[in-house]
Amino acid sequence: MELFLLSNGKLSAEAELLGYAKNQLLAMIARRHITSAVFIPYAMVRGDQHQRAQELANTLGIKVDNINHAESPAEAIAQAECILVSGGNTWILNQMLHENGLIVPIQRAVRERHVPYVGWSAGCNVATPSIRTTNDMPVRNSVVLPALGLFPVQINPHYIDAHISGHLGETRDERLAEFCAINPSESVIALREGSLLQVCGNDLHYFSAREQGFKVFRHGVETQEYVDTSALRSLVPFTCY
Repeated sequence: MELFLLSNGKLSAEAELLGYAKNQLLAMIARRHITSAVFIPYAMVRGDQHQRAQELANTLGIKVDNINHAESPAEAIAQAECILVSGGNTWILNQMLHENGLIVPIQRAVRERHVPYVGWSAGCNVATPSIRTTNDMPVRNSVVLPALGLFPVQINPHYIDAHISGHLGETRDERLAEFCAINPSESVIALREGSLLQVCGNDLHYFSAREQGFKVFRHGVETQEYVDTSALRSLVPFTCY
């Protein structure tokens, strides 16, 4: 299995899409001789899907096909060499994956055919067991359906622990602590901007373009920051380096 789970797509508005992970992605593409990818933009409530696909093609140097142009989305996944899942609204993304019958096809593609999965922001969220740790608003009256479950631990992308002056609501840390209090058997990995988790076979790697760590939230355990995925050894069935 090959997963790239990115907290976000860009380090700035002007930056290249997926640019901070470009070296790792290009190495994977070359190693696997990938020439094309299927792009799933369901999370994009706003924005130009065609432009986003072109940005991805420019970054990765391969052909990128929008799944919305496929006669059969499930067949597009069955034939895909690589799957790219955009950021945006996680609720809309997960709902449309279910409505278009893509949960099982994506799971089979990634687990059985070892098709690389690259997801950022919302695309990162849906790779976990559920979308309960998304930062997004449920803009539709949607039930919390299971997500893809490709990665076994909940992730909170776009994590920030800054205290904003004048903000009197709960901090992100407090919200994640609430999640763990209600779900004491579960943990949450908090990924800051410009960071990613990469699963390659049985290996798990962490990278941060800003040389920052990630946090792990557990109920009844003091939250700590890590830069080494060996801290996740008890949570994930991959070899940690």
